[in-house]
Amino acid sequence: MIVLNATIPVDPERREQAVDAATTLAQASREEDGVIDYRVTADLEDENVIRIFEQYENDDAVNAHMESDHFLTFQGQVPEFAGGQVELHRFDGAEKSQMM
Repeated sequence: MIVLNATIPVDPERREQAVDAATTLAQASREEDGVIDYRVTADLEDENVIRIFEQYENDDAVNAHMESDHFLTFQGQVPEFAGGQVELHRFDGAEKSQMM
């Protein structure tokens, strides 16, 4: 399993645009083959930070997502609403287990 975690600081004046774009991205992404889960959240401590939590079955699914029209559209929109440096981290794991 591959997990991606993106953090996007948002310009407060463009927050609604960012939320709309990220919501559209998440809805389309959850329909992709190989996507286990795809969630967008607003940070509870800073509403002007959007976090995207993505889980994929394998590299093929990640690559397909990165080449999808909805992802490329979102990437083109990010400079319009970003309020700082976007961070993306990748985690590779063999399994997941429920703790609670």
